[in-house]
Amino acid sequence: MIKEPAQNIPVICIRNMSFAYSTEEILTNVNLDIYKNEFVSIIGPNGAGKTTLLKIMLGLLAPQKGEVRILGKSPKEAREKIGYVPQHSLADLSFPATSQEVVLTGLISPTKLFWFSKKDKEKSLKALKIVGMEKFANKYFPDLSGGQRQRVLIARALVSNPEILLFDEPTAHVDALAEAELMSLLKELSEHLTVIIVSHDIGFVSQFVKTVVCVNRTVMKHPTSALTGNLISELYGGAIEFVHHTKSQPRETHDHE
Repeated sequence: MIKEPAQNIPVICIRNMSFAYSTEEILTNVNLDIYKNEFVSIIGPNGAGKTTLLKIMLGLLAPQKGEVRILGKSPKEAREKIGYVPQHSLADLSFPATSQEVVLTGLISPTKLFWFSKKDKEKSLKALKIVGMEKFANKYFPDLSGGQRQRVLIARALVSNPEILLFDEPTAHVDALAEAELMSLLKELSEHLTVIIVSHDIGFVSQFVKTVVCVNRTVMKHPTSALTGNLISELYGGAIEFVHHTKSQPRETHDHE
């Protein structure tokens, strides 16, 4: 048997997967391949199953049907190779942790709690440097701007040296300038990692990603260039506003329901 070239083996491989909460089916017969160093945006209306799909990739939810393989393993087995930034950070803004301390929590595991070695601290500073926040290592996390906090959380996801990064609405709570800077950073990271983001802002993310995964119970993968008005209307069940933001524009709020 001829072995498939490594670059053609997907880092995320989902086959005939379905998931339901109780009797309500959320995802139906999903087949999806995502490859190394792809920069992918998951799009779709609210309640379509986007966050559920991320949680299945993380091994936080188990599908009732089908198979999910992450880096050739089950999602739970591969979890240490996945960095995750949720939509709403669990960080308590009243807790006086520094940026470096927040990043170090990304190294916590069942066998490693709150004691960090010199090497761990060096890793945390390296992760902060990657996201341009090394000068803020000793600054309290609650005192940072929204964009700066998000960069620290990205550093927290990077500190464990993952191969895949998952983001649920990474720019939801930042202004337009910080949004553009964060997306540029994620695009740079995709040169070395597979980066997957959930976003509602289709017009904006299409400037950065080459591939979109459309989710609305079923899942379809398309090149960004295929995002026509008809496809978007079919995905969202009607016409929606499709806006390209620039750094000088104020951030707009879209309702895709």
